[in-house]
Amino acid sequence: MVQTLPVSTAILGFGNPVRADDGVGVYVAQQLQEALEGVEKCQVFDMGTSAFEVLFQLKAHQRIILIDAVVNTGEATGTIYRLPASEVEAQIEEDPLVFLHGLKWNQALSYARKILGDDYPEEVEVYLISVEDTRFNVGMSDEAKAGADRVVALLKERLQNE
Repeated sequence: MVQTLPVSTAILGFGNPVRADDGVGVYVAQQLQEALEGVEKCQVFDMGTSAFEVLFQLKAHQRIILIDAVVNTGEATGTIYRLPASEVEAQIEEDPLVFLHGLKWNQALSYARKILGDDYPEEVEVYLISVEDTRFNVGMSDEAKAGADRVVALLKERLQNE
């Protein structure tokens, strides 16, 4: 029987925890940092709002999992969407004036694909959690937290059992 090694996985949680439900990705990352401690070949990053840093986190991994909030879906707060990054990856803007502070993670993925070439991870997937409240406020709604907790449980089980 051939035993396969776990895929090197980076989990990147995005969001702004002082903008109410927008902090769901950061919350998921913080929960998974504890839950997956000791899981081989898995790193969890609290990315906050630092999208351009994505480029530098991708190279050493075969799989990247991104978690973030999504607004105005028409679905209930806490609804989870799982999709391949190709569904949300932004077109590369060939603009020499693209500013790092204005770059979003989906744009950073497109730049990463171009810059890293063959070193771009084989598998990139995105978990988006539907939110409504992104006002300046520390703390999430119960519905957003419930959606985030479902993503934590799903990823914890999946990665611990690989």
